[in-house]
Amino acid sequence: MTSDEARRRFAESRVAHLATADAGGVPHLVPITFAVAGDSILSAVDAKPKRDVALRRIANITVNPRVSVLVDRYGEAWDRLWWARADGTARIVDGGAEFEASVARLRERYPQYETIGIIGPVIVIQVARWSSWTASTG
Repeated sequence: MTSDEARRRFAESRVAHLATADAGGVPHLVPITFAVAGDSILSAVDAKPKRDVALRRIANITVNPRVSVLVDRYGEAWDRLWWARADGTARIVDGGAEFEASVARLRERYPQYETIGIIGPVIVIQVARWSSWTASTG
């Protein structure tokens, strides 16, 4: 699959998994909601219940901005399996025009954000590399 196809499949997916690591390289993986804007991925801290409001993903990005984000399709028909991954650099956006535009894009993509608020910062990931795999040859 080409980089453009990987980006397209990635953007059409409903959930992704964000991999971060702390300063010592200890990995942390969480599911996220997201939107794709060109070669950027946007995600935000929302009001869904969380164990702690000081999220490890935010702390990790602060000390180590290198991240990976993965989407995939699994099913019992293994000839239809695929995954797409975005590797890049993340930054935290707490306010301003970029924050507001990102929140608007996320609300447009997920109607649930009309009732579940976005309470924290936005994570903006600048994708350096799109990679993928597919079991299908056609």
